Amino acid sequence: MNWFAKLFYHYRRTLKAIRIFFIISGPGIIVMLADNDAGGITTYAATGAKYGYSLIWFLLLLLPIAYYVQEMTVRLGAVTKKGLAEAIFESFGSYWGWFALLDLMFVNWLTLVTEFIGMTSALSIFKIPPVVTVIAVCSFMGIMIVRGRYWTWEKIALLFCALNLVYIPCAFMVKPSVEIILHEGLIPHIPSGSMNEFFFILMANIGTTIAPWMVFFQQSSVVDKGLQEKDIIWGQMDTIIGAAFTVIVAIFIVIVTGTLLKGVEISSAEQAVAMLIKHNKYIGVFLAIGLFNAGLLGAICISLASSWAFGEVFGWAHSLNHKVKEAPWFYFFYFIILISSALVVLIPGAPLVTITLFVQVFAVTLLPAVLVFLMLLLNDEKVMGEYKNTLSQNIVTGSIVVAIIVLATLYSLSALFPNII
Repeated sequence: MNWFAKLFYHYRRTLKAIRIFFIISGPGIIVMLADNDAGGITTYAATGAKYGYSLIWFLLLLLPIAYYVQEMTVRLGAVTKKGLAEAIFESFGSYWGWFALLDLMFVNWLTLVTEFIGMTSALSIFKIPPVVTVIAVCSFMGIMIVRGRYWTWEKIALLFCALNLVYIPCAFMVKPSVEIILHEGLIPHIPSGSMNEFFFILMANIGTTIAPWMVFFQQSSVVDKGLQEKDIIWGQMDTIIGAAFTVIVAIFIVIVTGTLLKGVEISSAEQAVAMLIKHNKYIGVFLAIGLFNAGLLGAICISLASSWAFGEVFGWAHSLNHKVKEAPWFYFFYFIILISSALVVLIPGAPLVTITLFVQVFAVTLLPAVLVFLMLLLNDEKVMGEYKNTLSQNIVTGSIVVAIIVLATLYSLSALFPNII
């Protein structure tokens, strides 16, 4: 009976570990899948249509990069019990604190605009007017944040994360050639064509996979959820699973558009959906639903990341576990940034497509500064103790910062001097 007792013990231990993981998981999965937002869907669709499967290898490289960046926020939040905005102000002073915060607010606001662009575009496929979409979304998000607590909010957000996987069956429906995907997609190479467009696409993919708001959001989420040092290992698992899902979804979107729309210039996800409907009505409808869900999930997280950051800096009560009367400024700022960004999409003649694509590139140009702050904080032994960065973590993160700066520089050079590369 010894073997039976050991088997039962391992079963109970495994069951307990799974239960703990499900209790602690959430911030990593949410932030990663929310990263496949409306702007992200547009970027991946444009990537597949422009280059086919040729950049799948590059998307795979983004998985460990996204994990290494976001994993640092788990450790920093669990150890300091502070959001990143507050940590920057305390460690680097008000000058650098305001620099980081104002950059974040500007990028977040622009990114929120792209989420509403995606949602209104998706529902316009079903003949729903943008004004109706804006009112419905703002009302839903308002009820979601005011009436719930952190745990309630997280469960609802995880539900939308599950809907983000709708792109996976779409890729199987187009019946792509696995042999061609493996041959063209997994061997690193530079596709032929304009180097300016190539660097733009690379930066847009980085910007939509690793964005400044993600760093601030996950750390604040870890703090609001109440994770402790002992929970860090579970937070790391949560993050790696989320990173895997976000890259898988991105690859499947590239496969769909790379199979059906290769060689077609795509400037918006709405255009991609409209063209895909002509090929296969069900694929187009699935992608439209996925686009709306992506925009909603992104808006849910980005608006909250902004409110958390401002609450941390000004010392306002800034938890979802606080009622409106207990944290009035936190909720007030949430609604201001939400409504103001939503109204932009209702402006006649606004350059919505241009905003969507350039926000991704603009975000990645600001990312190195955020990562430098993060790295410095993670290397402060007084702050982190035994959880500070290791040499290998510093090498990987430092390489990410350098690579982004190099790509940004090459993009700028290719834009100013088209024939230089």
